[in-house]
Amino acid sequence: MAVESKRPETIVLHAGWRADPVTGAVAPPIYQTTSYQFRDTEHAANLFALKELGNIYTRLGNPTTDILEQRLAALEGAAAALCVSSGQAASAFALQNLARVGDNVVSSTDLYGGTWNLFANTLKDQGIEVRFVDPSDPANFRRATDFRTRAYFAETLPNPKLAVFPIAEVAAIGREIGVPLIMDNTAAPILARPLDHGAAVVVYSTTKFIGGHGAAIGGAIVDGGNFDWERFSERQPALNTPDPSYHGAIWTQAVKPIGPVAYVIKIRTTLLRDLGSAPSPFNSFLTLQGLETLPLRMERHCQNATAVANWLAKRPEIVKVIHPSQQSGETRARAEKYLKGGYGALLGFELAGGAAAGKKFIDALKLFYHVANIGDARSLAIHPASTTHSQLAEEAQRATGVSPGYVRLSVGLEHIDDILADLDQALKAI
Repeated sequence: MAVESKRPETIVLHAGWRADPVTGAVAPPIYQTTSYQFRDTEHAANLFALKELGNIYTRLGNPTTDILEQRLAALEGAAAALCVSSGQAASAFALQNLARVGDNVVSSTDLYGGTWNLFANTLKDQGIEVRFVDPSDPANFRRATDFRTRAYFAETLPNPKLAVFPIAEVAAIGREIGVPLIMDNTAAPILARPLDHGAAVVVYSTTKFIGGHGAAIGGAIVDGGNFDWERFSERQPALNTPDPSYHGAIWTQAVKPIGPVAYVIKIRTTLLRDLGSAPSPFNSFLTLQGLETLPLRMERHCQNATAVANWLAKRPEIVKVIHPSQQSGETRARAEKYLKGGYGALLGFELAGGAAAGKKFIDALKLFYHVANIGDARSLAIHPASTTHSQLAEEAQRATGVSPGYVRLSVGLEHIDDILADLDQALKAI
């Protein structure tokens, strides 16, 4: 029997799965298989023709992954979700699903370094232009839009600038002209619900807070089912013209009997099929385990991070602390509007001693792990200018919020006294 609830603490434990109907097992099983037996030739033909949904091959879908997809869709209040092998694959597919050679996407400048490189170089090589604009003025998105703009893209709580994106304002601009807003909500699960504010699609690196234990790489694309693709057929040809790679299907028409899931079904049946960025069933299982405690972990992450931000703001070695709790004006107003229950686990700070001080600080840490990750249960630290953003020119680094003396922390679940003690001794070592 399904458990109905809109409360995240319940959804992450019950949505999409109750118990195995044969064995009664409560934990979702790992379906470690490549293929699935068809009932007969008609059943097989119907699956390939989308006349009915089901399992064909684990590159396209898997029962363990399906539970995770159902749970994520329920958590976001969405129509459907699709899991992939990494957050990078999720971001790439989210745009490639709409944009073709000669098309463009307008993106916020406030991005994770890997996403910036994907957009500025790899997608460019594929014939898709990404136009970067300053999100502090939502009207910049309209100014950068032309008749071949297929999507807007942004991060809710951008890493590393940590200035919350104006979701509703940009979404409203796009909905007026047929451009969907795609939001990367990796740094703010539970805290923010972009679909409630007009976003059409949400993407995640589930590697981060959703998995939460640094054990499994993964990504997700969540289709809100709330965007009228058919109405804007000229603006969105990828979903409204015959697709030669799938029997000439017109996706907005082909999936009507299933529901408002044209966007995500197209990804599954074309990009995921052809490019193969499928998650392993075991990684989906590990991500499900992390998801079960996500609401509780986010609460503690936020408590600890805010305490660290307040403590760092009083230190003489620190020029500036970058965290929503330390912001003011319009930036703080957006944090209050979109983040509910806390300001997130990420924070940054500028050291007076610049790049040399940043490296010394990192090398002196004992409790914090020096890793290229965020969202782990453990506290993590990194010097972005020499690592995660090192592939960017200094001008591009500064555009994303990275300076030579910037240090990023992902504050974990350890006791706050131990976290502060480690930061204290590392600052004294500079």
